[in-house]
Amino acid sequence: MRSLRMTEGFKNSHVHAVSPIETSISVGAGNGKHCRTTYNESAPSTSCTVAQLADPCLQPYFRPVDYVESLAEIHEELELAADGEKARLYMEQSFVFRGLGESKMLRRSLRSARQHAVTVHDKLVLASWLKYEKRAEELHEGSPTLCTGRRLECPRSALVPGFAPKLALEPCACEGPDADGALLVDECSTSGFIRNDVVFLIDNDRVFCNRQRIACLSGPFHAMLNGCFAESRADEIEFSDNGISPVGMRAVDEFSKLGRLGFLAPDLVLELLAFANRFCCEHLKDACDKRLAALVHSTQDAVTFLDYALEESAQVLVASCLQVFLRELPGSLHNPQIGTLLYRPEGRKRFQMVGHSSFALYSLLSQVAMEEDIKSDLSVVLLERAVECAVSSRQKALALHQLGCVTLSRKQYLEAQEFFTGAANEGHVYSRAGIARAKYKRGLRLAAFADASSILSTEKPAGWMYLERSLYCDGKDKLADLNKATELDPTLLYPYKYRSASLMDEQKVEPAIVEINRVLGFKVTPDCLELRAYFCLALQDYQGATRDVRALLTLDPSFMMYSGRVTAVQLLRLLSLHVDEWTKADCWMQLYDHWSSVDDIGSLAVVHQMLESDPGKGLLFFRQSLLLLRLNCPKAAMRSLRLAREHASSEHEKLVYEGWILYDTGHREEALEKAEESIAIQRSFEAFFLKAYALADTSLDPGSSAKVVELLEEALKCPSDGLRKGQALNNLGSVYVDCRELKLAADRYVSALKIRHTRAHQGLARVHHLQGDRKSAHEEMTRLIEKARNNASAYEKRSEYGERDMTMEDLQKVTQLDPLRTYPYRYRAAVLMDSHREKEAIAELSKAIAFKADLQVLHLRAAFHECIGDLQASLRDCRAVLSMDPNHQDTLELHNRVHGREAY
Repeated sequence: MRSLRMTEGFKNSHVHAVSPIETSISVGAGNGKHCRTTYNESAPSTSCTVAQLADPCLQPYFRPVDYVESLAEIHEELELAADGEKARLYMEQSFVFRGLGESKMLRRSLRSARQHAVTVHDKLVLASWLKYEKRAEELHEGSPTLCTGRRLECPRSALVPGFAPKLALEPCACEGPDADGALLVDECSTSGFIRNDVVFLIDNDRVFCNRQRIACLSGPFHAMLNGCFAESRADEIEFSDNGISPVGMRAVDEFSKLGRLGFLAPDLVLELLAFANRFCCEHLKDACDKRLAALVHSTQDAVTFLDYALEESAQVLVASCLQVFLRELPGSLHNPQIGTLLYRPEGRKRFQMVGHSSFALYSLLSQVAMEEDIKSDLSVVLLERAVECAVSSRQKALALHQLGCVTLSRKQYLEAQEFFTGAANEGHVYSRAGIARAKYKRGLRLAAFADASSILSTEKPAGWMYLERSLYCDGKDKLADLNKATELDPTLLYPYKYRSASLMDEQKVEPAIVEINRVLGFKVTPDCLELRAYFCLALQDYQGATRDVRALLTLDPSFMMYSGRVTAVQLLRLLSLHVDEWTKADCWMQLYDHWSSVDDIGSLAVVHQMLESDPGKGLLFFRQSLLLLRLNCPKAAMRSLRLAREHASSEHEKLVYEGWILYDTGHREEALEKAEESIAIQRSFEAFFLKAYALADTSLDPGSSAKVVELLEEALKCPSDGLRKGQALNNLGSVYVDCRELKLAADRYVSALKIRHTRAHQGLARVHHLQGDRKSAHEEMTRLIEKARNNASAYEKRSEYGERDMTMEDLQKVTQLDPLRTYPYRYRAAVLMDSHREKEAIAELSKAIAFKADLQVLHLRAAFHECIGDLQASLRDCRAVLSMDPNHQDTLELHNRVHGREAY
């Protein structure tokens, strides 16, 4: 329900029209100067929209032509791989999921990679990568060396070498005793009094030691003190020129006797480390290495110790320094002292000598650098190091493709073409689109068109292929390619933007809005909202433009408009001169109207306006987060939820928002505890609601439904607004339906409808259906469709209550409104399968699979392939599903069955 999703790219694509607002703005140029930009109250421009529509970004991700085939291939390799190879394969699996925009699956792959890591280096890099991906979820920004209680991310467990696939099930290392680098040999152990029988003369000081204890520290000492050297017969040994002080030698003697280091100053431990290296005292070196590693808590500590650690090949100390550096990303990325060691070729070689250089390390660092500035020199340097460290075709292809994207953005087109060619030679077909882009930028348009066309002629056609070719043609040919791109992948944004801009050029403003509304109905992005705002301005619909700019600012508060010359905040300020000012009461009335008509963008805009007059209201930020989740904008939703926590007016309110953050990030039990803490301080609607929500998810006990009902009833007794109470009544109705208390459920749904919670029509329809009244259920859903602005889900639900012809019509409407909903594809495929039109059924499922990694659709296609006897295709789909969810029971059974049949 709630998960973070990776952003689609590293920059926005804008379209910039001329505003019909008559005013002028002073726009900062970033260098202390200002320019005047005038917006004329004449007719809107009809020639600049398409011309100023930026080309879609070439995504710097690993994007196989057939992601199902790629996932299946990696899964098969995992089945046969040795333990030491699995971490790499899971990491490469995460590359595929990143390209698909599936953040939840991406994290699962990174967790599996960390779980199967063998070396300390792999463990700390993968744990840090996992933490970086989840950085927005942490409640508190503690020290990077402190454990969060999650075993796979524990800093200490990452410093323990060895293969531990059951790591997630084991107790955290922080709960165990603290090892102090004890001596691991016992061949020199004696009992009773230890006789000091040798003296080391160091700088006119005499250090008394036990000959046999010192001899046991290393082979060189054993040879010197017990072998054929003169020192073996001497009672006093001159030792002044061996890099050890008298204090240090006494510490060495103490270690030789006790097997552990005492409380020593860091400088002295560093001295002992150098001494241990010189005389090959492995156990002493290990103890010093671990002791120094425990002293690294900040980036400054890492800077202090890192060069010395590399010089002395102290692997644990290097790991600890690197761990802190990675845990403090992105802030530590620009530290020049660490950068000099880590980024330059000679620095990489030094890290490599101590086992701390890898593709995973530089891939993580380059990802962070590109997210900050894809054009930076740092991005280039880190990707060059990644190419050097690549150990497989997938890794090399990804690094070269990303280098191509970086150099393309830096306008180094010849270099970009070379990198894209290298990636394509490694089998990354998507990089061939980069070759075409680079040629086009070099003025070779016909060559670019030929390259884009060759992809379509040699590979199975995909939406992005037609989109790429459309960039190199005009007129009807361009529109034909873009229409084909939408047919194959309706989630691509650029075709909608181009078609709407083309309509705008033809002065067809309202059809342009209809076209951009098609994509905003299922995918809300700042650039599409920006485009619709311009169209509204062309109609002088200032209220509509204001709505879209407010929604845009909720998604991205720093968004720039008009080719980066004007902030969205500045435009909103100008628009406010052309719209009526709402009072607080007006805002609440508007919010009720938009909420009841299921107009989430409109509701978002109203909340944004309410926050302008009451910026310290935590409850408004919380409501904003709920709307953003409904619009499938989880990253922005989490930001709003954090702001709600920051602006909470009381401790009990703050605990509720912390509970929701925990709930949204998958920590259900912790969320339940936060709700109980809040209730203990003060009974409130939100605390009871959170507890009911969390309990419904955490408890499998059938008796928990009664507890959920009790909690929701308690919530309804507490003060709250009608919008939230409507949600509580709706949820209460759902629980009663699950308990087959249909009359009580109907009463709650009717009560919710009385306070304009329109979604309750769906619950009431379900009650009618369970009572055997399909006609009333169908009518109830029709009422919802008539009221709701965004009604794809309503059409989908109504399809369950109609006759087959009406069902097919409703599901076709669902696909038009929201192609991301996969139920219509599954239903149509099942109907085709019932009619023995197996190939058509599989083709119907394949339409959805082409642009959405949906587990249920893939599982169904695997079952259909088995039915027609195509066991290899069935096995391929099963493996892809198990890559998404290794514990999917139905697919595991199907996989084993098909695998068994194939063996015969």
